[in-house]
Amino acid sequence: MQKKYKGIILIILSALCFALMSMFVRLAGDIPSVQKSFFRNIVAMVFAAVILLREHTLPKLNRESRICLFLRALFGTLGILCNFYAVDRLVLADASILNKMSPFFAILCSWAVLKEKITPVRTAIVLGAFIGSLFVIKPSFHNTSLFPALIGLLGGLGAGIAYTMVRKLGQLGVKGPFIVFFFSAFSCLVTLPYLIFNYHPMTAVQLLYLLLAGLSATGGQFTITAAYIYAPAREISVYDYTQIIFSSLLGFFVFGQTPDTWSFIGYVLIVFMAVAMFIYNQKHTQPDT
Repeated sequence: MQKKYKGIILIILSALCFALMSMFVRLAGDIPSVQKSFFRNIVAMVFAAVILLREHTLPKLNRESRICLFLRALFGTLGILCNFYAVDRLVLADASILNKMSPFFAILCSWAVLKEKITPVRTAIVLGAFIGSLFVIKPSFHNTSLFPALIGLLGGLGAGIAYTMVRKLGQLGVKGPFIVFFFSAFSCLVTLPYLIFNYHPMTAVQLLYLLLAGLSATGGQFTITAAYIYAPAREISVYDYTQIIFSSLLGFFVFGQTPDTWSFIGYVLIVFMAVAMFIYNQKHTQPDT
């Protein structure tokens, strides 16, 4: 039970960090999405490398761990690139709701890969939270946006698989800092060739915003990695929807955006589903041995 509570707290912290990251990315202005993703990961890689050097220990990986680590990095990178692709070509609300499919995909992947049970009640609660996010985001798709929308959906699937691999790696004893380092280094290597040949000049302010975005993403990456190590996706992924609330608050105070009535209905639904999940887990989840 203590692990589950830690997982809930960590995933809410990760939601706040990723909301801050989105704010700084928006403040950075018109810069190619691949360049933004590179800075998002380079800061996390440096922080993770420092932690690994201080600990003077590297994990001993068996074949299963190496496969899961590679899949986490591959699908995580796919999720980031597809999400930025969708953000550049869709209405931001459409791209956001597609990205919020990742916790739902994580639960499905945990059932398929990790054989974690999903009760009908938990499924209904997660779907309820998803419906709440629809009230907040209010997406509207058009035929001309079909391809970018499919790419965005693919990004949500990639993120869901990546988080499932994080959970599996935690069960195999691989520590969070190494998972973050491997993923961040992999993502930087993948995006580096594009950055070399298509670098977009930046002002000092833009660079500062991107570094702050990378720092926020680092906090989000460490906390969400730890969260899925502590607890199964079916018990904590619903709390990832708090990112919508954090983003709305930041939008109001930083950009002067005022949520409408539909958004407030979504907030009520999301909070209600989060409380319902907590109460249900209290009654039906057995304490860890």
